[in-house]
Amino acid sequence: MSRLRTRPTRDDTRDKLFEAAARVFEEQGIGGASIEAIAAAAGFTRGAFYSNFASKDDLISAMLEDHVEQSIRRNLDLLETHKHPADFLHALRTMDRSKQDPLGRSPVLHMEMILFVARAEKRRPDLAKRLRARRKLIADIVEATSRDSGRPGGKDPEWTAAILLAMDDGFRLHRLIDPETTAADSFFRAIEDLHRALGITSADGQPCG
Repeated sequence: MSRLRTRPTRDDTRDKLFEAAARVFEEQGIGGASIEAIAAAAGFTRGAFYSNFASKDDLISAMLEDHVEQSIRRNLDLLETHKHPADFLHALRTMDRSKQDPLGRSPVLHMEMILFVARAEKRRPDLAKRLRARRKLIADIVEATSRDSGRPGGKDPEWTAAILLAMDDGFRLHRLIDPETTAADSFFRAIEDLHRALGITSADGQPCG
């Protein structure tokens, strides 16, 4: 009797293409990477690629969308067990990034892809939607952790979220330009410095950082 072969689901195929594309982009550059190279790296044919994505730009857009969705899920799951701001930050900093999506594991590639898409004006509204989603996530976290710590989250959590996100993206860009003098944990160090300046302690009363 012949063994039955389990066909990969559409989600499995997309995940493999995401992982393969990340590897090819890092090796060949986003602009130089071909659809054929991405499909081959994933173990698929060119036809399998086009059955999932209309173009390389469509693939990149889907990867960015998937990254935002996964980031939201991870952060909200983390918030369930780490509601104090300092504790949440520590848990986020020590998270096992090997389990994240390819863009979560490679912040530099994430930033490069955002810049690549931003050059196409027609794609910018999609980027704006993702930016708003990231801001809302951070604003929700600011509000939730502030309530748990007994400290006011400020009159405008969305503005606080915009500041934090701009800092995060700024450090990513600085690391892309000058990795020798921009530590990978620069964003977390900056937040911890702010916490110390504001006198914020962890849930056990110890200074943050």
